[in-house]
This record gives sequence, C-alpha cells and structure tokens, in this order.
Amino acid sequence: MDYYDELFWNVAVKDDESAFRTLFYQFFTPLCVYAMRYVSNEEDCEDIVQETFLKIWKNRKTIEISRSFRNFTVTAVKNACIDHLRRQETESAGKERFVESLAAGQSEDLYAVVELERMLHAALARLPEKTRATFEMNRLEGKTYSEIAEAQHVSVKTVESHMTRALKLLRIALRDFLPVLLFCLGQKFLT
Repeated sequence: MDYYDELFWNVAVKDDESAFRTLFYQFFTPLCVYAMRYVSNEEDCEDIVQETFLKIWKNRKTIEISRSFRNFTVTAVKNACIDHLRRQETESAGKERFVESLAAGQSEDLYAVVELERMLHAALARLPEKTRATFEMNRLEGKTYSEIAEAQHVSVKTVESHMTRALKLLRIALRDFLPVLLFCLGQKFLT
C-alpha cells in the first residue's frame, strides 16, 4: 500500500480530515492541470476537481478502490470532465432550439419562459438572504465557490452548505416546473 492509499484508508476508516486535506492539497493542482486536457476554462477545472473531492469525502465509506487512490482520482476527474462537456453541449443545443423557435415567431414560448423566470425569481425571494445571495453569485454571476467565500468572508464549506440548501428549497418550490426550467434556463441552473 503506497502513501496515498494509506492516507485514503485513514480517511475512509477513521474519518481522518487531516489525511483528506493532505490528499486534497497533494492532488488538487495536478488534477486541475489534467482536467485542462478536456475543459479549457480554468475555473471550471477547479470546480470539477473540488466537486470530485467533495464526492470522495461524502462517499468515503462506500468507495471501493481497485488499483490506487491516484488512479481512482484521475478516472473520477476525467469522468467529471466528460459529464461537464455533455452538460455544456446539452445546454447549448437547448438554447439554440429556443432561439430558433423565437426566430420562427413562436412568441408563446417567450411568454412561457418569462412566466417561468418570474416563478423562479419569486422562489429565490423566499430563500434566506445569505442562501439566495450565494445562489445568485454562483448561478447568475458565474462565480466559483472560492470567489463567493472570499467575497462573503466565509469558508468554502459554508458556501457549499448555502448552495445545497438553495438547490433543495428551489427543487421543492419549483418541482412541478423543474423539467421545463432545466430545458429553458439551462441544466446547470438547478442541478
């Protein structure tokens, strides 16, 4: 068992946060560089790697690593990059179809989107202030969790907590319209 595999064993079995931090700091930059092979935006790469490590932490008790922790993380980041590219492709295709439908004179689609946006903004207004602000900074302004944490003078974990809460509450408030919102406003918005 190599050093990193032993660290991960401590994470999985003993919930060792220090070992997890060590793994994160050792692998973060190389994995971001690796992600750049697939995704050209540096911030997206950082988000992908951070989200990969978040999933590793959340699933640490059930993850089965067949080769090594290093190989596992490289494969996980590669798969996350591919998923990211697929989502971007789907969003672009949906937006193209929408623009084409507007060009074809389907004004009722525009009315539906305006109504959905109104409902979304009403649901956002019902969120706690910090949760709403965090959500808007990430999903509307495109800021990373790190940028939001710095702007709000809180930890990245606090930002993650606000985002999780916002998404949960919005999914509940807009559950009847979620498929339409995802299509019209982009898949990344509520996922």
